[in-house]
Amino acid sequence: MKRTAFLIIALFMLATHAMASNAWSLLEVSGKPLNLAAYKGKWVLVNFWATWCPPCLEEIPDLEALYKEGKLVVIGVAMNYKNASEVLDFARKKGITYPVVLGNEDTASQFGDLDSLPTSFLYSPDGKLAGEHAGMLSKQSLISALQGSPLPD
Repeated sequence: MKRTAFLIIALFMLATHAMASNAWSLLEVSGKPLNLAAYKGKWVLVNFWATWCPPCLEEIPDLEALYKEGKLVVIGVAMNYKNASEVLDFARKKGITYPVVLGNEDTASQFGDLDSLPTSFLYSPDGKLAGEHAGMLSKQSLISALQGSPLPD
């Protein structure tokens, strides 16, 4: 009986985490609300990064290229920033045209554990979490993921 109750609670917690990671709501720097339902039918990558993070900076050109090519909706969530103008200036200088969100622990908690930067969450066109990855992603690894391969470990 205790084992059954434990299993039910564990399954509930897993289902709650899965639903939470698919039901996020963010606010772009411009004030525009962003949520997964608005991108139904498109691949979506939510990428947590910081202006001081070398691997984050290295992956930005690949993310920007995929976004401009229309292959992927990219939402950049800037973490650990001092002020909004710092992030906006940085994004402008780096040529980031995809939506940018000013993130914090509450923002990150909508996606689960965030242990390092960059960390990305990839959602399929039907709105399901297709993969998550801690560390830098390349354009090729993302293209492979869009074609059905898992994100690299």
